[in-house]
Amino acid sequence: QVQLVEAGGGLVQAGGSLRLSCGCSGRTFSSFVVGWFRQAPGKKREFVTAINQSGALTLYADSVKGRFTISRDNAKNMVYLQMNSLKPEDTAVYSCAAGVPSMWRGSVRDTEYGYWGQGTQVTVSS
Repeated sequence: QVQLVEAGGGLVQAGGSLRLSCGCSGRTFSSFVVGWFRQAPGKKREFVTAINQSGALTLYADSVKGRFTISRDNAKNMVYLQMNSLKPEDTAVYSCAAGVPSMWRGSVRDTEYGYWGQGTQVTVSS
């Protein structure tokens, strides 16, 4: 069984930074692609970023490219999301997910992930 737990959300002013973490239980963590998705009230869940098993490959949504950085530490079963230059439109519940997408480019689709965390709220005030 794989369990994911996010931490690090909170309230921050526009232009500020937050660092989210995603901890994973289970010895198979290094075999998973890990993605971050977010969902704002009244909106569909959207892809934010993903990192492959070794950490060598990353994908970013255009809306966060250059501001967010995903990284992972397989020895600690952790994935991190550093969010800089936050904007009010980044306000959402952020969830991490683990899976094995059939193709790397498929990592943008939430249907490719079988395990999800409970989510952490990020609120950016203007």
